[in-house]
Amino acid sequence: MDAGTLLQALAIMTAGFGAGFINVIVGSGTLITFPILLMFGFPALTANMSNSIGLVAGNLSGVWGYRREIAAQKKLALKLLPASIVGGATGALLLLVLPSSVFDLAVPLLILLGIIMVAITPWVQRRTAEKLGTSHPHPALSSTPIAVKRPILTWIVVFLLGVYGGYFGAAQGVLMVGALGMMLAITLQTLNALKNFLCSAVNLLAAFIFISCASELIDWTVVIIIAVGSTLGGLVGAKVGRKLPAPVLRVVIITVGTIALINMLV
Repeated sequence: MDAGTLLQALAIMTAGFGAGFINVIVGSGTLITFPILLMFGFPALTANMSNSIGLVAGNLSGVWGYRREIAAQKKLALKLLPASIVGGATGALLLLVLPSSVFDLAVPLLILLGIIMVAITPWVQRRTAEKLGTSHPHPALSSTPIAVKRPILTWIVVFLLGVYGGYFGAAQGVLMVGALGMMLAITLQTLNALKNFLCSAVNLLAAFIFISCASELIDWTVVIIIAVGSTLGGLVGAKVGRKLPAPVLRVVIITVGTIALINMLV
């Protein structure tokens, strides 16, 4: 392995670590790894599929880190899980069925959507905190069962977010926090745990479909490198990420995403 290849691998692993770290505490880690892969010249579809599979390990490590919060709301998590599974499968199949030109055209718009959602996250969190009657960004663990007052609407929203996550996935977590935060009387800490659980289900199913139906488009070296980085990032994020300034992480995501967007448009 020459120096250039080694530096590229280190850059991708670092991006994977950052994505795993950010996915656990905010979401939108794809806006770190996906643009890096594009900058190194990987085709968009290969970058998207390889990135999705590689980030599964980081998603699962984040779920493990939030296992207490998820267990406290096991009933709600299992109630919404089918919507994420069906949505994730639909999105992944759309990615495979639709012409690659559609994805190439959609990527800039999806990246822009992700950047916007990351930028407005503080506003979403403030609205959610006001609804919950607390200004604390991470309330204590709540084991009080949460009643879903609009189950059909909630299921549809989670399904649509699953479709988006299976197709592309950047800022899927941010979208889920914003949407469910407006619909459920749930603490932000528990909401974040639920987001990690449902997004992991979407990404795991999408990865299975990609491997089963389009393995020739997957770069397994990239998958392994991102998997290692995202696993470590997810474990660290679940332990210490809550203590780090969210604005710093947000600036990093927006900066990398904007650079990737400009690079693609130019």
